[in-house]
Amino acid sequence: MTFAEQLEQVIANKSHEEQFSGVVLVKRGESDLFRAAHGYANRSWKIENRVDTRFRIASVSKMFTAVAILQLIEANKLSLDTGVVDCLGLEHTTIPREATVEHMLTMTSGIADWFEESGDWDETWAALCREHPIYLFRSNEDYLPLFTNKTPNFPVGQRHQYNGAGYILLGLLIEKISGLPYFDYIRQHVFKKAQMTRSDFVSLDGITEEVAEGYIPIEKDDKITGWKKNIYSTTPEAAADGGATSTVDDLTRFSRALREGSLLSENFTQEMLMPKVSERAEKLRGYTWKYGYANFFLLDDSGEVVRWGHTGEEDGVSCRLYYYPKQNLDVVILGNQSWCAGSLAWEVHDLIVKLPL
Repeated sequence: MTFAEQLEQVIANKSHEEQFSGVVLVKRGESDLFRAAHGYANRSWKIENRVDTRFRIASVSKMFTAVAILQLIEANKLSLDTGVVDCLGLEHTTIPREATVEHMLTMTSGIADWFEESGDWDETWAALCREHPIYLFRSNEDYLPLFTNKTPNFPVGQRHQYNGAGYILLGLLIEKISGLPYFDYIRQHVFKKAQMTRSDFVSLDGITEEVAEGYIPIEKDDKITGWKKNIYSTTPEAAADGGATSTVDDLTRFSRALREGSLLSENFTQEMLMPKVSERAEKLRGYTWKYGYANFFLLDDSGEVVRWGHTGEEDGVSCRLYYYPKQNLDVVILGNQSWCAGSLAWEVHDLIVKLPL
């Protein structure tokens, strides 16, 4: 069987078992090795996903924030060593004064997150919503009360811990330094430059064409018995830590624009594509895991990068944007049901590493 035939069989099986709904694209240069859509963009009306359907992409869009920050550093408007507290006037908060832009980018600041993703996700989210109605979260500054007075988790620079709050602060820096709303800056300086014509910041409660709805499975005895929309399970607007809306083609355009230097200078392109800190102490699946500037890296035993990119997970949304340098392959998985992209991405990975170079 060919690569495409094997992948189609994998995805068809997952779709049949209601384990995947969305679009998958594997691309080398201008050529598609695989492109397919499965499942429903709207379950109520049985409207199927198409290969050009637009999806919310959760934390994949942290990469846009990182690019924007590096663009402003290139323009000498701030630096990696810029202190976030002084720049944003957060002196009366628990954010450490020694925390810099680079600490936020690499998630090594130690600050508390606005939503702690460890532990019981559903219980933690319900507790947050009881105290803070999520429909009020419409801008980056709306998130500040959720974390700026919490005790930091560990000293600045001690280690990496996944953190969205740092990217909220980076979004506020983008607004202050550029004089533009965060969303407008990304539209003008990332989407437009990368020719991402179908990407935008779309509200969950808005009426927008060709955007897939997000679905959460209702389970009983480990079996899916129904579905519910994610309208009460995630924030209505995007923010600097995630939530943009895009397509598989636009995300491959972004990846290509990033690595070919259309978004950043050669120096900062290299910085964006360079592992910075250990993401975890132990190997997983035989790989060393590192994090950079909004970028996860898998490294082999020789220290060579096998894959880079980012994940995106929230209720009703599950996405992956990856690039495999050796094989020169872009992989984009955009799903509109909870936690459906992860296992599929590993099956795609296992097929890719077997391809002849």
